[in-house]
Amino acid sequence: MIFGFREFCEIRDCIYARTGVHIGDQKVYLLRRRVEERLRALGLSSAEEYIAYLKYRDGSGKEFDELVSSVTVNETYFFREFPQLQTFAEHCLPEVVERKNTGRVRILSAGCSTGEEPYTLSIICQEMLDPPHSFSITAVDIDYRALEKAKQGIYDERSVRDVPQVYLEKYFTKTSKGFVVRDEVRRFVTFRKVNLSDREALLALGRDFDFVFCRNVLIYFSDDSRRRVVETFYAMMNPGGYIFLGHSESLSRITSAFELKRMGGNLVYRKPLKELVREW
Repeated sequence: MIFGFREFCEIRDCIYARTGVHIGDQKVYLLRRRVEERLRALGLSSAEEYIAYLKYRDGSGKEFDELVSSVTVNETYFFREFPQLQTFAEHCLPEVVERKNTGRVRILSAGCSTGEEPYTLSIICQEMLDPPHSFSITAVDIDYRALEKAKQGIYDERSVRDVPQVYLEKYFTKTSKGFVVRDEVRRFVTFRKVNLSDREALLALGRDFDFVFCRNVLIYFSDDSRRRVVETFYAMMNPGGYIFLGHSESLSRITSAFELKRMGGNLVYRKPLKELVREW
């Protein structure tokens, strides 16, 4: 199969145009391997045929979903980046609950992958919130395969290696297939297939989120795509809501719309309680 830089760029640009995910030049061989796998699955013989298939024969988008699923990274585990989660649980969550007084806390887990993050957040909220406060978690990802695994809620020892033993016994059932997340954790989480670059699809989820978790996801986006996604998150959040990024990520180069606060020894970003007119 001929898979030169031109073919790489054409497929790479197609992925970027639809998802905002940027595949760097150094990943040409990775993308080639994935395209070769898809050629075998479809019975095609060249990259040109595959490009034409994506453009003219994939009306449902199923093949594009297969391609994206094959190139996205799903590296995650329960209670990942624990100090940040501790800040959420012990500082940010109580502040938001006190301000809301009563009602439901809404959380968005963006780029939820195979479900470890939203289930972790469900466990934390159950431990931290007392009636009359309740919560719901909307978990979204573009990778349908990852979402199917998330819905199954079955994980190996590697995924649960950082779960405190007391939580492992309380919220998981160990079976021959692995560690199964119990229903009392799962019932608070709703999974949706959503492209983070699709502003309308995101906004359709609601404009009343108190927390947005988008950790280690925006690193795969271009600068322009990051700005657009963060702008949409801002529009989806309640004033005073918090957004959490990965420990190596920052909003400083993307926007000044969020306040930078130090809580529990960590820096966090909050949507101002009093909104100002923002220029993006």
